[in-house]
Amino acid sequence: MSLTEERATIEQATEPGSGEELRRFARLQERLEPLARKLAADPRAPQTVVVVPSLSLDSEELAKISGVHHYEERLLCMLMLLRRPRTNVIFVTSQHVATAVIDYYLHLLPGVPLRHARSRLTLLSCHDASDVPLTQKILDRPRLMDRIREAIPDPHSAHVTCFNSTGLERTLAVQLGIPLYGNDPALNSLGTKSGSRQLFREAGVPLPDGFENLRDGDDIHEAVVELKRRDPTLGRVAIKLDEGFSGEGNAVFSYDGAPGGKDLAGWVGKELPRRTRFEANGESWEHYEGKFREMGGIVECWMEGDEVRSPSVQCRINPIGEASVVSTHDQVLGGPSGQIFLGSTFPADEAYCRDLKEAGEKVGEVLKKRGAMGRFAIDFISMRRGDGWEHAAIEINLRKGGTTHPYLILRFLTDGVYDPESGTYCTPSARPCYYYASDNLQSPHYKGLTPDDLIDIAVNNGLHFDSASQQGVIFHLIGALSQYGKLGTVCIGDSHEKALQFYKDTVKVLDRESRR
Repeated sequence: MSLTEERATIEQATEPGSGEELRRFARLQERLEPLARKLAADPRAPQTVVVVPSLSLDSEELAKISGVHHYEERLLCMLMLLRRPRTNVIFVTSQHVATAVIDYYLHLLPGVPLRHARSRLTLLSCHDASDVPLTQKILDRPRLMDRIREAIPDPHSAHVTCFNSTGLERTLAVQLGIPLYGNDPALNSLGTKSGSRQLFREAGVPLPDGFENLRDGDDIHEAVVELKRRDPTLGRVAIKLDEGFSGEGNAVFSYDGAPGGKDLAGWVGKELPRRTRFEANGESWEHYEGKFREMGGIVECWMEGDEVRSPSVQCRINPIGEASVVSTHDQVLGGPSGQIFLGSTFPADEAYCRDLKEAGEKVGEVLKKRGAMGRFAIDFISMRRGDGWEHAAIEINLRKGGTTHPYLILRFLTDGVYDPESGTYCTPSARPCYYYASDNLQSPHYKGLTPDDLIDIAVNNGLHFDSASQQGVIFHLIGALSQYGKLGTVCIGDSHEKALQFYKDTVKVLDRESRR
């Protein structure tokens, strides 16, 4: 049977979402455990990783993020897998990634000749800048699907990895005939804002008072009124779309001036459209309420305190069924009310990193029992209370997220280990590592800088990562620089202060060079 005939047979037998597709997907997923065990025993065993960095999320929510189609480049950190001498990587993108960007990552690889790594890398592009998810673009191009299949030496030692898992990624895995290292799309509801709140209760992890599984503006109104009645001192509530992304689907309602008693409901009904403040620029109540009817969401109490932080814990459930905590971060947030993710510092403050670890383990056990797999992160609101900290879990990101690629870059470059008990990360030579990471280093003055310009600036100013000292700056989102003046950085140092100084130096240098 020719490749074309085989492709037609697979596609006819596996209508997306059909029972046959689900059965084939389940059988493919059974390959992951033996493959994981083989690679754990011998990291030099042959494997092929098909990286499809599709942001298969709501297109309207994604459109709120500047240069979002370049966010596929965040997973270029997966090129670091080429350190393993018998690993092949197939990286598929919506648009062509500049050669200078690919070379930048390959030159970071320690201990591997550039030519050897490049010979095991296959780069493919859809040549399509539309806002359709990358995975859909690939499925719509049968010849591109054929090229991916042809680049896989052995389907039984291959898997596909994505940013998040939906029915599209399941269909892609089945049509390629390889398993998906990621969460079963049937479990995606567990990663919504509503699903997160339900899981936190099941795991016994504290969360803000609130309501989930709300469907429309009337539900929002009732929740806002009831929370104020429960706690007359409450100053604000957060309103969140179930599938909002990076905080852009969030809003805040203030009770400032609210009457008590029977007048409260009428006051909220009148004020809700007028005083709700949205994180996304240009959002309106009419559009937001329509999106809420489509997607659903939650309303929960706004956690107040003299000192408030937003840490997160990143966890992983591997194909063998082991749940573990892999990192903790303190998030750097911005936006009108401080709900938009801008970056992170690693590791989280030692004063509470163990608290985060314990909460992550509890949630990980619940997700493991449900059959979840892959990386996920839990976000918290943490308030200082006397000499300690009080934590409330607010969200599970059941996918790769903003803290995934910086940590993977650190791991691939330094071969270090994170100790969840102490909350520290050290290289094999016991050197501690810290980083300050940002996805939003942005200035209108940066527009017009090309990838080659950026690399010249970094090298000439001593910002490039130094493998000898295992410190320095690694850039990502490089493709967004020229058009959007936007860039991502991971600044690695031997202390929090050194990492932050690298970031400040980077901003200073880019500001100076871009104004020339």
